[in-house]
Amino acid sequence: MTGTGLTDEATYDRTRIEQWRAGKALSRRGMLRLTAGGSLALTAFGALPSGTASAATPIVKPLPPEIFEVYGTNAETRWEAMSGQGYLTPVERFFVRNHTATPTIDVGTWRLKLFGTGLSGGPVEFSYRDLLRLPSESITAAIECAGNGRSYFTSQQGQSVSGTAWKLGAIGVARWRGVRLSTVLVKAGLTRHAVDVLPEGLDADYVTGGVNLGKVRRPLPVAKALQDVLLAYEMNGRPLPPDHGYPVRLVVPSWAGISSIKWLGRIEVSETPLVSPWNTQYYRLLGPGYPAEGTLVTRQVVKSAFELPWNAEFAAGGRQVLRGRSWSGNGRIRRVDVDTGNGWRQAKFVGAAADRGWQRWEIPWRAGVPGAHTLRARATDITGATQPEVTPHNTQGYLFDAVVRHPVRVV
Repeated sequence: MTGTGLTDEATYDRTRIEQWRAGKALSRRGMLRLTAGGSLALTAFGALPSGTASAATPIVKPLPPEIFEVYGTNAETRWEAMSGQGYLTPVERFFVRNHTATPTIDVGTWRLKLFGTGLSGGPVEFSYRDLLRLPSESITAAIECAGNGRSYFTSQQGQSVSGTAWKLGAIGVARWRGVRLSTVLVKAGLTRHAVDVLPEGLDADYVTGGVNLGKVRRPLPVAKALQDVLLAYEMNGRPLPPDHGYPVRLVVPSWAGISSIKWLGRIEVSETPLVSPWNTQYYRLLGPGYPAEGTLVTRQVVKSAFELPWNAEFAAGGRQVLRGRSWSGNGRIRRVDVDTGNGWRQAKFVGAAADRGWQRWEIPWRAGVPGAHTLRARATDITGATQPEVTPHNTQGYLFDAVVRHPVRVV
């Protein structure tokens, strides 16, 4: 099968760019012209799938202000709301990233439609019941927005970036259950010549600057699709809630959150490379220091967060236990160090960790003299990647990994 080594997103992107340059795939400019009016695949399989109701609200679930900070169609988890929680992020505290609004979908009429030149027998449909009858699998994995931490480009580094001003709460770890995408692709008649799949959501078309970019969609190489991608229908032991992709979503471990398409409705399977605005126009590192076509946003970077509110108050002289969580798209965290103003000290790990999740930790601290103080946490993952002091600037504010300076007050 062509491109079977393309399980790393950066390698996949380099291969596609070489193909574009060689005329074997659409150029970025050509793709943007085609997508300006909507989806590349809108005419490939007739009308859009049934199941999307006419009415939709930006976010369905309650958004209490002590748990979430709301940015239009998005809701960020406040880190203090994770204090005292277990390893998994409760559904009612899981962040929400919507490009448009949460759709209302009738599971009885919902169908997953697979089509394209990469299937041997033509289009195939699966109902919800069809998926439930297939062998299931469960994984514990984080889903994190590529822009998580974006606000710190401005507040810490004094740089202008575009996009939602996330702090560090655009991440959640859940136990996902569903069917391997590989199982469905094989049942649908995947050919040995297929190279790409293009999952597409059922939420409304995304319109920006007066241009309709169509349904949210982002291609995956067949190699990754066959490796570890899940068609999830449960989250933390319950059916997916509406805001998190009901009835079925993708979970693409270790890749940027945009790959884990919610409200899945269609998957194009192709013998030629596929593109979309979500891997060409967006989710690329652009700006000085990057090539003209930019660099694709790939695995998430190393980050750490304290389970504390901004400007938390502590009593002078009191003994405290500071707690937090660290994570990396590369795998498990190997070490976390914390600086409370007197140099770095190693934190103690709390509980077990999943390869695709995060690591909880804690460290004692005696609050000193009254006044403003700064807490810092710095993690190192199993590959040796460590949080730097500064993240290289990119115009859309992706993949912020620098050590965050967390202000507190001692009173």
